[in-house]
Amino acid sequence: MKYLAPLLFVCCLLLNAQTKQVLAIDPANIDTTVTPCNDFYRYANGNWLKNNPIPDAFSMWGSFNELNEKNSAVLKEILEAVAADTKAKQGSNRKKIGDMYAAGMDSAAIERIGAGAIAGDLKRVAAIRDMSAVQKEIAYFHSIGVRVLFGFFSDQDEKESKSVIGQLMQGGLGLPDRDYYLADDDKSKKIREEYLQYMVNMFRLAGDGDGSALSNATTIIALETRLAKASYTRVERRDPEKNYHKMDRKTLSEMTPGFNWNEYFSRINAHHVTAVNVGQPQFFAEINTMFGVVTVAEWKQYLRWKLISASAPALSSPFVAEHFRFTGKILTGAKEILPRWKRVLGVINGTMGEALGELYVAKTFTPEAKQKAKVMVDNLIDAFRDHITTKLDWMDDSTRAAALHKLASFNVKIGYTDKWEDYSKLKIDRRSYLENVRRANELEFEKDIAKIGQPVDRTKWGMNPQTVNAYYNANMNEIVFPAAILQPPFFDANADDAVNYGGMGAVIGHELTHGFDDQGSKYNAEGNLKEWWSSETRKKFEVRVAVLEGQYNSYVAIDSMHVNGKLTNGENIADLGGLSISYTALQKELDKKSNLQMIDGFTPAQRFFLSWAQVWRRNYRDEALRLQVRTDPHSPGMFRANGPLSNMQEFFDAFGCSGGMLVRAKNDRAKIW
Repeated sequence: MKYLAPLLFVCCLLLNAQTKQVLAIDPANIDTTVTPCNDFYRYANGNWLKNNPIPDAFSMWGSFNELNEKNSAVLKEILEAVAADTKAKQGSNRKKIGDMYAAGMDSAAIERIGAGAIAGDLKRVAAIRDMSAVQKEIAYFHSIGVRVLFGFFSDQDEKESKSVIGQLMQGGLGLPDRDYYLADDDKSKKIREEYLQYMVNMFRLAGDGDGSALSNATTIIALETRLAKASYTRVERRDPEKNYHKMDRKTLSEMTPGFNWNEYFSRINAHHVTAVNVGQPQFFAEINTMFGVVTVAEWKQYLRWKLISASAPALSSPFVAEHFRFTGKILTGAKEILPRWKRVLGVINGTMGEALGELYVAKTFTPEAKQKAKVMVDNLIDAFRDHITTKLDWMDDSTRAAALHKLASFNVKIGYTDKWEDYSKLKIDRRSYLENVRRANELEFEKDIAKIGQPVDRTKWGMNPQTVNAYYNANMNEIVFPAAILQPPFFDANADDAVNYGGMGAVIGHELTHGFDDQGSKYNAEGNLKEWWSSETRKKFEVRVAVLEGQYNSYVAIDSMHVNGKLTNGENIADLGGLSISYTALQKELDKKSNLQMIDGFTPAQRFFLSWAQVWRRNYRDEALRLQVRTDPHSPGMFRANGPLSNMQEFFDAFGCSGGMLVRAKNDRAKIW
């Protein structure tokens, strides 16, 4: 299972109209009634949190959303321009993007077609008469992007990273996580009731009577609950060894004789597949059992449901409204749906992202910005090297040498790809929005499957350049920073070093640390899942990680829900390590300068930590916060801000903390990287 650790990360800047000076820290956002040593998150962000309620269309609102909204406005300008460009060359990416956007914005045509857009697929499912036909339909659904029963895709072999193999992974659920089906608390039960009603309402829209709609929904709940019981937990899915079971097709067929894998691979044009990684064998064993006891009629209703739910966002308004009622209002607490243009933008980002990204970087990202970012990355790598060399008393010499080799082997990608995705085979027109989406999904699936058995393409990116995010890819041993996160106001050459290192520097340090966290440390410099630490070093590391895990387990996010320290371990390690490393890099920069001045009454060290805390300011709806705690490997914003600081003497010194709720006793502090 690929270990790709992303980071949602953004810092806001303010322009002072009188001085034209870029101010990265707005003092008006600070709540001086809160003591920084007690709750630095509230101190740094208290007034902002009070003055920035969540807009109705959002489930949370924070720095990330602000930057993403600014970014979306730029993308909207691009989309409207290409959609109106009557001179765009037929077959060009510009023409295809314009046609996709126009089709998605043509609400009249979408309303006119209504459920007719999926009538052919529903008719084909209705014609299924035996289990063989059920399995053929699963293959077809996968080919058009409908996620049903399990996932199949290409990826690097975890233990032979130069090879691309097929990956079979658990799936097939309609709720966000297995625990939603199995937990016995009142809120989980309520969500299951709402999910049942959601399915009933959707089946009615598709033409079912009240009785059959309820019966079909009840059948699906029971079927998906069986899948949930056989699924790994999110914590189990973080263990790369536990999710690696490479086998040839003969062994796969012997393990699951109830499923015709030869027919499946034939139907998805994957004849060339000789070996696969089966991530969760017991899940596929349960599928095999289910094919012997679940009836054809029950499988047909399951397939109908997956088709309807996957297609709903591109169908007429009753389907869209009901889809939002459950996935938006019930699951996340959002009060109103995003405007159509934002929803269409999201689809284009997901289906033709690099085509749009090429237009985006031409408009927004300069070579100078890329070079400035590279300098900062180099500085952070240099600081990380210092930490490995001089500050890790728990690491023995042989492991230290290997760690330095891995750090030196990191590949760095900044801004955008050097080889844009080829969309020449993609057919897009202005007649049917759903058909456009289907064709885009089908081509993407075809290209993905064709990679199996081919050399790894190390030029590929896992994110579009217009994505406000960053990530570390363990199999590639690379850190990646899309253009959108490197644009002002997040990273600005006119801002003081302290703020840039508290923001972008901490992002870079975070991604570097992922290469050595509880997951990344299990991959060597070549990207292979292979133990390269000594057993003694691993034991000492795990003792330190356990301290951090216990710290985050103690945080109560909402009601009685605690942060899951095991689920969030990797991100918490990366936050602490990244911030510590970036602070070291900042000190190196400050040592080069004289006459350092305070800004708005704050020292550079204080501004560094203020920048870090303001990155994570975020108001949550209760539903969204519960969803994040259950499913997200990232801790909620308030704990990402305060958690690392409570372990850092540098923070205590910066704000004169001799005591306070954030000041952990020295023996209780987590110190890893």
